[in-house]
Amino acid sequence: MSEVILSSQSIRKLLAAGNGDSALLYLCRAAELSDVLTGFTEARLECAAALLRQLGLEESRSPRFQQAAERPEYTEEDVRRQLDLPRTGFAPLVGEVQRCLGRALSNEELKILLAMLDYLGLPGEVVNVLVHYCVERSRSRGAGRMPSMRMIEKEAYRWADGQIDTLEKAAAFMQNETKKNTRLGELCQLLGITGRRLTPAEERYLLSWAEMGFQNDAISLAYEKTCENTGGLTWKYMNSILERWNTQGLYTADQVRTLDRKPANAGRKAGYQRHGDAPSAAMLDAAKQMLEEE
Repeated sequence: MSEVILSSQSIRKLLAAGNGDSALLYLCRAAELSDVLTGFTEARLECAAALLRQLGLEESRSPRFQQAAERPEYTEEDVRRQLDLPRTGFAPLVGEVQRCLGRALSNEELKILLAMLDYLGLPGEVVNVLVHYCVERSRSRGAGRMPSMRMIEKEAYRWADGQIDTLEKAAAFMQNETKKNTRLGELCQLLGITGRRLTPAEERYLLSWAEMGFQNDAISLAYEKTCENTGGLTWKYMNSILERWNTQGLYTADQVRTLDRKPANAGRKAGYQRHGDAPSAAMLDAAKQMLEEE
């Protein structure tokens, strides 16, 4: 059997996700041991693979669907026909979505909802979970906020392209999102960011540090060093510190204090001689010249 080498970053992502199926699938694929997975159903395997794609440990598939502007043009007659056919499940879904949003859907919104079933191919129960997920996400970002159908539609395309098309896959996706948001909240508290939403760039920084596997004390130490050297939270500067520590494999404050290897000229200005430094050749020549003149 050939040797399998896993990066520490991949291992940290798998541990943070806490999903045994995804970890086993990743290891089996890396070692080319597909026979170990014979007890997995196709749905179970696909659910595990979907989480690996979320973690960036499996190549994302090309989008299967065009953007909303390219979806079929549904008419009001199409909507009425679907509402009158019990076997489609469209009418119960409309009722549940309206109850969840607390209002009646317009004709255009009904067409959007129909496209999720007919064009994207998402089952009604998955769309129902999707809508509830979007509502809870909006509420977490501000009391009383509700998502628009356009926002829900955008998320539906994300789920469809990620093949989150069963209740099991939806549950795994939301579990991973909950862990991610919890970690973001912890890091915001750590950096004193309260009372406002993160910008997309700030969120990307925090998620990248979490995926690298840094412990809270290491991030706090990087924050302290950033504030000392720049006078405040400078994202790019702090990121450069953490990227250096990640390269060295340092993920706790104790490891950093013990093993951090700074660049040889870090903090030293050109032509500046510090106490304790060995005299430079130029200084030795100058001293020799002074003695000869005396």
